[in-house]
Amino acid sequence: MSFIQVEKVWKEYDDQIVLEDLSFEIEARAFLMLVGPSGCGKTTFLRMLLGEEAPTRGRILIDGKPLVAEPDSDRGVVFQRYSVFPHLTALRNVMFGAELAQAPLLGRLFGAKRRAVEDKARVLLAEVGLAGSEDKYPAALSGGMQQRLALAQALMRRPKVLLLDEPFGALDPGIRSDIQALMKRLWNETHLTVVMVTHDLPEAFRLGTRILAFERSRNRPEERARYGAGIAKDIEIWPPRIAGGKPFTSPGRDDPAARGAEPGRPGLQAS
Repeated sequence: MSFIQVEKVWKEYDDQIVLEDLSFEIEARAFLMLVGPSGCGKTTFLRMLLGEEAPTRGRILIDGKPLVAEPDSDRGVVFQRYSVFPHLTALRNVMFGAELAQAPLLGRLFGAKRRAVEDKARVLLAEVGLAGSEDKYPAALSGGMQQRLALAQALMRRPKVLLLDEPFGALDPGIRSDIQALMKRLWNETHLTVVMVTHDLPEAFRLGTRILAFERSRNRPEERARYGAGIAKDIEIWPPRIAGGKPFTSPGRDDPAARGAEPGRPGLQAS
């Protein structure tokens, strides 16, 4: 069974049809990229996965169960604009979600429980390259550092699914490349299934294991309200990328990857 199943999903707002009859599956640990022109429903679909929006018709299943109607700890999200709390330090930003989950009334932990959460937050900040910035407020961090902080914040509760809504779109090219490399490393080292919206096709091919292109088949003004967007292209990246995999290098005769290989065909390569 696929990890996420989308079954005949429609999304309508009054008389406006945004998404039309979506049906596809997402395997666990995939890095799925959603591309397409502005206004074709990519972010709307992401909001449905998050639980902020409900399908008008159809259903979405995660791990065989209907999607919970509200965002939960299984789903983390990072938006294009920095979604961190400006009044909290970097360390407190990362700790906040875990503290709130364990102490919903006070929003703070004490003693050994607080130390355990703080230790975990410090490790995560170091993982995203923010060691030494624990006591800084977001206003003192660059745009790239704020997005690193938002990633650490989203990953703190170990979600099964990470949803990214053009998270690198506002960054300078050099910083964007660094954050892309970080995201790829985090995906390889964790058990995340990632669904990411982007307008940048090179980025989609650089990061994704699969690309879904959303498009309206009927786009004239008189048709836009009556016909929604669907999946125009479903592209599997080749050679396949495997989370946590190692690059393929000259397997021996007994290597399973070599069995059945066609003469002259390149081996499977994980990147």
